[in-house]
Amino acid sequence: MSQGTDFKQLLADGQIEAAEAVCERRLESHPDDVAALNLAALGALRRKDSMRARGLLEHAARLSPEDPDTLYHLGRAREALGDFGGALAADEAAARLAPHRALLRLHYALDLERHGQVERSLLHFTRAIKDAQAQNQWTDAASTPPALRPAVEHAVAAVRRGQQAFFHQLLEPIVARYGRSSLERVFAATRIYVGEQQPVFPDARQRPTFFYVPDLRPSAYFDRRLFPWIPEYEQNYAQIKRELEMLLPSERGSERVFGSEALEGENLRGYGATPGWNGYYFYRHGERREDNCAACPATAAALDAIALIRIRDHGPEVLHSVFTPGTHLLPHRGVTNARAVSHLPLIVPSDCALRVGGEERLWREGQTLVFDDTYEHEAWNRSRQVRVVLIADVWNPYLSELERAAINDVITAIGDLRSEVDKL
Repeated sequence: MSQGTDFKQLLADGQIEAAEAVCERRLESHPDDVAALNLAALGALRRKDSMRARGLLEHAARLSPEDPDTLYHLGRAREALGDFGGALAADEAAARLAPHRALLRLHYALDLERHGQVERSLLHFTRAIKDAQAQNQWTDAASTPPALRPAVEHAVAAVRRGQQAFFHQLLEPIVARYGRSSLERVFAATRIYVGEQQPVFPDARQRPTFFYVPDLRPSAYFDRRLFPWIPEYEQNYAQIKRELEMLLPSERGSERVFGSEALEGENLRGYGATPGWNGYYFYRHGERREDNCAACPATAAALDAIALIRIRDHGPEVLHSVFTPGTHLLPHRGVTNARAVSHLPLIVPSDCALRVGGEERLWREGQTLVFDDTYEHEAWNRSRQVRVVLIADVWNPYLSELERAAINDVITAIGDLRSEVDKL
């Protein structure tokens, strides 16, 4: 807005017609005022004078070709005139210039869909919804402007249909070979993920944050007998601990579990000391840390022999989990009940414990503990020594081998889609 105009205040006061009148007078003496051109064009659109609106906005776009608001308004004027190709070009440029503006991307996605580019439109619908909801918008009717609700509802429905069709196609070869009944829990999980089906939790304490597989027997802690690999795994306890003790004098290979001080501040508290949670990773986000595995060959071999959950870019997470003295990891929840989390306690001073779903357990060195981390859980070390457990993500024992393979494919595909959306 140029100096000397007051239409912005008039707009803020809700005096739309008065603001438009000021803009019209402003343009008589200052025909290149981009803000005035935009408001005058919006007034023309409101009066159904789309031709004048387009002329004003095309002039504004020549003056300020990288103003996303001008381009967005130009898209609406061209759309009103039936120039859908021109609207697509304007909206594409606006979304490129302001990639996190959900409204701009929503209209670009609608343009793509209108032009038959359905798969690409779904990516942009997804990104628009994600960006809006990150700002607590478009989460429900109350957080969505009434005029925008039909478009947002259309976008949400299109994304749901597209995702479900994608997962059906992804699982089709397995279904053709083994039958749908053997994968019904996986199909239900995908319906829950895309919002077509509401989850029903047999245990109200369980709440996965990402991917919920229904009809798996819920339990905060698992019976050890469900994991036939545990006895042999525990036979390696002495060698694993010996390799750990060789690592502890040095921080080589160790890293913070939380990647920033802000995350540590949100999730850790200290008992009379600065809290610290460090990890010596053997796998992180599914990627094997070859140097760390080579430094601890007995540990690596023992881990390779158990039922680690292996999903590209997602799992397993396997690490020596080191709590410094006085560290409290605050209550939180895990992402999916498709996995279970095993703890092999290696160094456990007094006054250390784990609480899962309100049930407290003490670690006992050399005795594996397995739990479902989609229950709210927390852990603490109130002693003056370090506490170390070997954490490993394993498959939920109630899943069949076929279901594990299908879930692997589904979660990998979800990750790939998210990456594609984030690159837009």
